[in-house]
Amino acid sequence: MLSAALAAKPTSVGDQLVGGAIAMASATSLGLAYLLRRGATWRSLGLSFGDLLAHVRLGALACGLAIVPLLGCAGLLDRLVPYRHPIIDFLLEHRGPRAIVAVALAAVVVAPVAEEFFFRRVLQGWLEKVWGAWPAILVSAVIFGLAHLGHGLGWIPLMGFGVVAGYLTCQTGSILPAIVLHALFNAASLALVVWQTAPAPAS
Repeated sequence: MLSAALAAKPTSVGDQLVGGAIAMASATSLGLAYLLRRGATWRSLGLSFGDLLAHVRLGALACGLAIVPLLGCAGLLDRLVPYRHPIIDFLLEHRGPRAIVAVALAAVVVAPVAEEFFFRRVLQGWLEKVWGAWPAILVSAVIFGLAHLGHGLGWIPLMGFGVVAGYLTCQTGSILPAIVLHALFNAASLALVVWQTAPAPAS
């Protein structure tokens, strides 16, 4: 989803990322407003904050258990088809705090909320009513992975990520654990990219 924001070369540091983040946040806000106006509640939308601390802990635990196999799978697949992503190119071209903050805003703050709302609450929630829990989890996970096509084989482990996020949402009735999982996963991935793209120290 963030790829479109970086499809064109940015005119200044972070412009495309910030614009994409604003667009995603606006679409999510409009979707929430529409559903609330039609009678949905915050709880039915998976956004009840009564058990916030428990949901944060659950999302963090899920990330701790899933991140090594998912990133390990991504690393192995990268050997078959090199992973290329506009965010990596962006960080290679625009080093510095502003670039990292722009990426973090989009990938660690906005994308987890927007994507978990649309994929897990809207899509998976609708599919659960039609097919039941596990088919809904699997189908939404596949669609989530395919939405990230075009960057090597990274979409394959993202399907696994979608299964974990979908299961959390199904079991808790809330998207908050999945949002925490998503935010931490993207933060760890961003930290890895920043480390890998850091210029070698002068000898």
